[in-house]
Amino acid sequence: MKPRKGSHSVFSVLLHFVFVTHYRRRVINAPMLTRMETMCNQVCEKMGCKLVEFSGESDHVHLLVDFHPRNSISAVAGSLKAATSRAMRREFKSEVKKFYWSDVSFWSGSYYVASSGGAPIEKLKQYINSQNVLKA
Repeated sequence: MKPRKGSHSVFSVLLHFVFVTHYRRRVINAPMLTRMETMCNQVCEKMGCKLVEFSGESDHVHLLVDFHPRNSISAVAGSLKAATSRAMRREFKSEVKKFYWSDVSFWSGSYYVASSGGAPIEKLKQYINSQNVLKA
């Protein structure tokens, strides 16, 4: 991915998110997945991020996000989960009701996130170590 520029930075931060449905219920169908991708694109745009890739299965979704460092990771995850949860409950009411009663959240309270892309850690360590010409 090509680095992006902020007002005082140049950055390239790719994050891999995984959101799991509450109780790992197999509630997600193809139309829901399509709608979630649209919602995630919109949320990412509002936060200065870019949705690079999106996919999922009946009980979880994967997102690859080109992250903007002005945000916190937890704020991006929270916004993505909140927006998609509201949309699923509103637009797919009958499907969601089969799995969840009204006060149970759509997503599990936790999420997975990992940095992704770029050079392998060992290569970065070698590069950084080679920069220190003042070492004794």
